[in-house]
Amino acid sequence: MSKPWQDKAKGNWNIAKGKLKQEWGELTDDDLDYKEGKEDELLGRIQKRTGESKSRINEFLDDLKY
Repeated sequence: MSKPWQDKAKGNWNIAKGKLKQEWGELTDDDLDYKEGKEDELLGRIQKRTGESKSRINEFLDDLKY
């Protein structure tokens, strides 16, 4: 079952990337390389770089406004 942010991200990933970088400036384009079906890997890269919990990252992504 997909998370709400996954459906939104498919069409708006460039916008989401910009907002993630605003929230966590240490993220790079390589950290935010989105591939469909690899969402858990993406969350792991963000978590490793920022030290945030996966639940906090999911919450941030779910709350994004496009």
